Amino acid sequence: MAAGRAPTRAERVRRHAGAGEARARRDAVMRRREFLVRAVAGSGTLLLGARALSAQEGTPAPGPEQSSGSSNLFDMNQGAAKRVVRPPKAGARASLTDDERDAVEHKIRCQCGCTLDVYVCRTTDFSCQVSPAMHRDVVALVEGGHSAQEIIDAFVDTYGEVALMAPKREGFNWAGYLVPFGALAAGGAAVVTVLRRMQQRADKVAAPVLVTGVGAKPLGTADELARLDAAIRRDD
Repeated sequence: MAAGRAPTRAERVRRHAGAGEARARRDAVMRRREFLVRAVAGSGTLLLGARALSAQEGTPAPGPEQSSGSSNLFDMNQGAAKRVVRPPKAGARASLTDDERDAVEHKIRCQCGCTLDVYVCRTTDFSCQVSPAMHRDVVALVEGGHSAQEIIDAFVDTYGEVALMAPKREGFNWAGYLVPFGALAAGGAAVVTVLRRMQQRADKVAAPVLVTGVGAKPLGTADELARLDAAIRRDD
């Protein structure tokens, strides 16, 4: 009976050993997979960290006094707004209607770096922080009873003439208004002069053609023409 049971135990031992080897192989495979997954995840984390660090080192964070943003066409200086403050007048009431206020903002340039006026910039480029601040100053001045010209003068006092969409018509600024018209007038005069000269040349070329019949070479001498004339008379 003992000899009969020995093979069964051996088989069990072999099967147990085989199962253990299979588990060991599966565990080894799982450990390799886990290692690869962790390695990939770790390298990705290191890569993202390196990119973030390089971005932080290459681009300094904007300070509280000046921050920058970007639009589709230009870089914006988000810290360019300055306070334009004037004390309200006695018994102040709103001096302008909304439409009149908007007309004033059309004459004031946004200082974010764009080429737009305050009204257009604040109603079209919603990433700009400068034009809303300038708009608030305009509203405060309107509520303080200041006129349209007084509001414009207040912005010029704060920002300089760069706050204007068009320069003042005084002093050297007149050149900006007169030079284009002068250049246009000079160009028109030059065109007229060239056309007149071309017409004169055309007339000189056409003149010999018009008098060709008068200045043509005679067909014979004076005696020959006289004899020809006498012969014609006799035939008559």
